[in-house]
Amino acid sequence: MKNIISIGWNSWLKGHKESILLFDSIAAASEIAFMVNGQWDGCNGVIIAKCDEVAVNTATKLLEAAWCYQGASKAVLNRVASDEILRRYAMGERNFINANLRCAVLATSKLSEINLSYAKLSWADLSQANLSKADLTAADLSEANLSAANLSKAYLMRANLKGTDLQLADMRGANLSSANLSEVNFTNADLTGANLSLADLRGANFNFCNLSGANLTGAKLIESDLAFARQ
Repeated sequence: MKNIISIGWNSWLKGHKESILLFDSIAAASEIAFMVNGQWDGCNGVIIAKCDEVAVNTATKLLEAAWCYQGASKAVLNRVASDEILRRYAMGERNFINANLRCAVLATSKLSEINLSYAKLSWADLSQANLSKADLTAADLSEANLSAANLSKAYLMRANLKGTDLQLADMRGANLSSANLSEVNFTNADLTGANLSLADLRGANFNFCNLSGANLTGAKLIESDLAFARQ
């Protein structure tokens, strides 16, 4: 009897689980959300109560778009020009989830509270940019230039920052839990109160970096890497 109830409950949960779909076009996501009675997230994602793959495939074929489930893979948007990001941000838009900004030049830009989660920002120039309280969850920032950037209270959980230049960056109170921070240059960066739990910090340069009150629980690092950090 107990097993029957358990099976019935699991079946009910499966039937009511929401699906998040990603499209390679913001316009397609907006139109398809209307067509399949879903909720458009303002970018290239659509949330629907139950996914009818036949209907979605038919809609995307009509619009010449591509799609996938979030988590299975990521439908990458066409590369967004730096000027377009700045123009749309100035008009009040903040949601740029999964945006393709590889090699973008956004140095000194004021982009506080922007949502760039899952965005592609490898090799981008964000030096001296204001990204305070920005959502960069699971973003790819590998080899990016974030020197002297303001990332205070930013969300960088599970982000890939391998080889990123973060010297002189303000990262006070930032959440970097489970992030890939291997070979990052933290020289003179301020990580006061930052969450670095479970982060990969192997090979990172902490020379004169302020780690006062930082959470390093479960972080992967070589003890000698912290030799010249301020704690």
